[in-house]
Amino acid sequence: MATLTIERSSDHVIEFGLNRPDKLNAFNLEMLRELGEAMTAYEEDDTLRCAVLFAHGKSFTAGLDLAEVGPAVASGEPLFPQGGVDPLGLGRRRSKPLVMAVHGWCLTIGIELCLAADIRVAAPDTRFGQIEINRGIFPFGGATLRWPAQSGWGDAMRWLLTGDKLGAEEAHRIGLIQELAADPHARATELAQTIASRAPLGVQATLRNAWLAAEKGPQAASDALLEEAQALMKSEDAAEGMKSFVERREAKFSGK
Repeated sequence: MATLTIERSSDHVIEFGLNRPDKLNAFNLEMLRELGEAMTAYEEDDTLRCAVLFAHGKSFTAGLDLAEVGPAVASGEPLFPQGGVDPLGLGRRRSKPLVMAVHGWCLTIGIELCLAADIRVAAPDTRFGQIEINRGIFPFGGATLRWPAQSGWGDAMRWLLTGDKLGAEEAHRIGLIQELAADPHARATELAQTIASRAPLGVQATLRNAWLAAEKGPQAASDALLEEAQALMKSEDAAEGMKSFVERREAKFSGK
């Protein structure tokens, strides 16, 4: 059985489902590889505009299957296919948006995938834990970089340094989660459909500039604004956006 399900929910939205429910979707090497391959295919398919990552079974993920993944990390083996998109955003980064839906347990790499995603929706009973420190290691998938930046130093260190578990309401309060929903998968798909209906070039420019600000500072992002805007103003989608405004109808964007 594949460790990842892949399904188009519309012409422009792709959904990836973690599929080791009997193991609480713990990531083994196969699942890591399949997720990297799926993200790369999404990135390289011009017809796709947004992706959703969710999980089958009772929990999003119990984290890494350390019995298998631990020795690979210790030996320096890459966890994702080389040259492909890194789902954790530490190597090659996707240029298109990702919405995540989590429920049940969301541990270790689950949190780091959330932090690397763009919008996160959780069930109210979701439990989170960055528990590597309890196992004699530390988070090596981006949590030390992104959690302080997204939640503030104190709120990040409260959970990174203790390995304690936190609930969905606290995760929402500190910005780890953007929305709580009884059916997070359905809500994430709804958000993805909305994003996919917007101008793809504008969506990608928004992500690109925001990432530039996060990594190189506000001035670098500010310096890039006018050039990005000028390129977009010359696009077919910008013309369609103006025409739809004048005609008082929904725009139909082509990504050109």
